[in-house]
Amino acid sequence: MFRRKRNRYSFYQKKKTITPKIIREVLSWLSVTVIAVALAFVFVRVFGMQVSNIGDSMTPTFSNGQILLVNRLSYKILRPSKGDIIVFLPNGNTNSHYYVKRVVAVSGDKVQIIDGKLYVNGEIAEEDNKLYDKMEDAGIAANEIKLKSGEYFVLGDNRNSSEDSRSANIGVVTGKMIVGKVWFKFKAADVGGGFVLK
Repeated sequence: MFRRKRNRYSFYQKKKTITPKIIREVLSWLSVTVIAVALAFVFVRVFGMQVSNIGDSMTPTFSNGQILLVNRLSYKILRPSKGDIIVFLPNGNTNSHYYVKRVVAVSGDKVQIIDGKLYVNGEIAEEDNKLYDKMEDAGIAANEIKLKSGEYFVLGDNRNSSEDSRSANIGVVTGKMIVGKVWFKFKAADVGGGFVLK
């Protein structure tokens, strides 16, 4: 009887023994978890910065208060191009809210607004004839502006309700002011969600 109890006890002891195989499995799962958490952190830092669109300057593309995701890595590799929707801080002012606007002219371009229409390099911008209302205020773009290296001219999609590069207190946007490119929008009450294309 005593022997039987001891055998049961020794069997129990054997089951509890931690083998090298179990240690390897635990370490494997632990390393996979750590890598997944690290990748998620990097993904959020690079692609997942979220900002809220403030105001109606980008309607109908974005609505007031709509949450947007910003790719902060893209412009460290490439330069903004026409049609990109960017997020920037005017004059690099970190106390300001983030501005969301569309790039309509890039470095080397000449920009002017004549009779409410956008001209780039002496020609009316094609999209101006199709998509946008006539601008009531040309602002600083009433005179031709030549964009230097690293400078961009931005406008809101709702051009008569937008504070953008036409405003003297914003003016042309430099690469140093740009936070990143909008790549995703969350669904809002009056605007759908999804990837943001040009």
